[in-house]
Parts: sequence; structure tokens; C-alpha cells
Amino acid sequence: MSFRQGFRVDVLEGGRIALFSLRANRMRTVLTTLGIGIGVATLLAIVGIIQGLNTSFHNQLATLGANTLYVSKFPWVFRGDWWLFRNRKNFTLDQVARIRAQAPFISAMSPAVQRVSDVARGDAQVSSVRITGVLEEYLAVSGYEVASGRFLTTSDDEVTRPVAVLGAEVASSLFPGISPLGQTVRVDGRPFQVVGTLAKKGKVVEENLDLVVLVPFRTFYASFGKGRPMQIAIAVEDAGRVKQYEDQLVGIVRRVRGTPADQPDDFSINKPDTLAQTYEQLTRALYGVAVGVGLITLLVGGIGIMNIMLVSVRERTREIGVRRALGARRRTIVLQFLMEAASVSAVGGLLGTVVGLGTAKVISLITPLAADVRPETVFSGVAFAAVVGLLFGIWPAARAANLDPVEALRYE
Repeated sequence: MSFRQGFRVDVLEGGRIALFSLRANRMRTVLTTLGIGIGVATLLAIVGIIQGLNTSFHNQLATLGANTLYVSKFPWVFRGDWWLFRNRKNFTLDQVARIRAQAPFISAMSPAVQRVSDVARGDAQVSSVRITGVLEEYLAVSGYEVASGRFLTTSDDEVTRPVAVLGAEVASSLFPGISPLGQTVRVDGRPFQVVGTLAKKGKVVEENLDLVVLVPFRTFYASFGKGRPMQIAIAVEDAGRVKQYEDQLVGIVRRVRGTPADQPDDFSINKPDTLAQTYEQLTRALYGVAVGVGLITLLVGGIGIMNIMLVSVRERTREIGVRRALGARRRTIVLQFLMEAASVSAVGGLLGTVVGLGTAKVISLITPLAADVRPETVFSGVAFAAVVGLLFGIWPAARAANLDPVEALRYE
């Protein structure tokens, strides 16, 4: 008999004996399966929630546009030195025009200036709405879509027309069940005619993008004053060359603002990647601890498998002696116990995977936490559990295989 044929016979015979042993010791099998199942369920519940949070966050960032850069005197993320950024000079409309003229890679561009205010219609009111003054191209830069009516036009801006486009949540709150087009809303007590509404966009880093009212840029200045800092939203023509365009934009903005060569930038260029990097830095340690807790739980389940297998070896010492005396190889004994450990662990892994991912899904339904159940995660859960069973079954299997046949036959 060749090695391959002998190995196949050992696997089949070992598997049959392992299943018989598991069936004969049902309570022990259930307890062992429960131990590894709890470990896998804990780990996969954590992994499912982590994957869901990552997916949700990156989907939110995608709404900001992969090919969009935001130029402002403030960085999106900074630690300390707030006064340093505050003392930078504000951008002007003249600088916006000069940047546009010197940057041929810009496909759309709009300054944006905003304040937070209440928006009312009769007795109905929505609080903490971002009132944002923009130009016509802001629609192409921001990724918003018009749901009804029209967007702001250049002529609206030129004549400082008091018109507004409402975000989805503002429109639904002030005009439930009716069209807001042509109606009048009051922004901080000032009347604006509604000319359009925006499609629902959701949140980005807990900022509600649907709680917004867009008005013409010069109308904003005329109504609320010019003292607020401006942000310039820029869409570039090729998303694959954003880094290259960013480097070029730094030189252009420095030149437009007259920044001396020996001085640092007096502005910041922000992009969604900046938020993504900050998110990863803030959550890396947290995720490491969470996964560590899951692995420790799984380790406890693995130790439980090893203890149960050692008990099984001791109880079946005489059986092992008989098999060895009848010619069974050490390899056959090792395979039998390894398959027994892996089988228990795999079943526990399957049950733990179902419970763990189900728990993650339930948590995502009843809490703000997201969950993402992926097919590869299910496969990985079962496979990882089987590997844990194999690893923790090596010592008991080796101990069984190395028993002296004579001494094992004498065991009572």
C-alpha cells in the first residue's frame, strides 16, 4: 500500500472513529462546542461591527467626492494652535477668480461661506441649519443632486436674489406632504423664496448634509455680512491625479495670496483622505483592543478543547493500547484525535459564526453602530475555529500516539 493510499485510509478510519467518539460523549461534545462557539461568536461580532463601521465611514467620505479639494484657512483636523489658524487672512472673491484662471485642471469651483441659523415657515421651525452661500458650480463640486425645482444660477448671484434651495430634511420638516417650490421660508427672520430642493445625502462624520439651505453667495453677504471665513471647493478633472493637482494648487494659492517664499503656507488644502487617515489613527488602538478581547475569548475556548481532549486520551488509554497492539501506526492515532478536535472546533465555529454575525446585525439595527456581514468572514470564522482545534489538539494527539502499547493495555 502506497503512502497516499495509507494516508487516505487513516483519514477515513480516523474520521469514522472520531465521529463515533463525539456521538458517544454528547454532553462533553456540546460543552466543548459551546466553548469554542462563544469565542468565535465574540470575535466575529466584533469584526462584523468593525467592518461595518469602516464601510459606513468610507461610504460617507465618498459623498464628499474623490476628486474634490477644499481650500480654507482652517485645516479640517488640527491639535492646538487654533489661534494660529484663526489669524490667517480670509480668502476673497478676487483670489477665487485668480486661482481659477491659473489652474487649468479645475473642472468646477465654488466658494462657500456659512452660518448656523433657524429656518422657519409659519409656526414650523428647524433649528441648527447650515445656511451656505455658494455659486452655481457648487452643485458639481459638492455631489448634491436637485430633487425638484432648479439650482441657484449666476444671475441669482449677480442681482443678489433672495432665493434658496432646501436640503432634504429641511424641506420635509417645513413642507410635509406638499411642494415647497415657490413658497417662502424665513432664515434668521429674512424671507427667501424656495426655488429647489436637494436629494437626500445622509451624514458625514455626524454632520447632517441634509440639514442645509443653499443661497446665492452675494445674497449671503448682503443678508448676513462678510466677516465669515470662506472655503473654496474645487473639483479636478482627473480623480487619479488628485495628489499631483494638490501640489500644483499649493504653488498657485501661495502665489495668489502673496505668501513669502520663506514663510509656511497660510492656508490649508483639505480632502476626504485627511479624514480617513485621522479616523484610522483614532480607531486603530480601539480596534486592536477589541480584536484582542475576541482572540483571548477564542484562546480560552481552545484551552477548553485541549483539556477535554486530554481527558478523552486518558479515558481511552486501553483502547489506544489495543489499536497499537493490532498494528495501528502513530500517524493513525494522531490523525484520529486531530480530526476529533478539528470537528468539534469547526462545528463550534459554524455555530459561533452564525451567532456572532447575527449579534452584530442585531446591534446595527437597534443602535447607531453599523455591521457588515461578508461571505469571506463566514468562511474565515469556520476555518479559523478548525485551525484552533488542530493547534490545541496537537499535544493530546501526540500524547495518545506516544503511549507505550504494553503500558496502555495494563491501564485500568
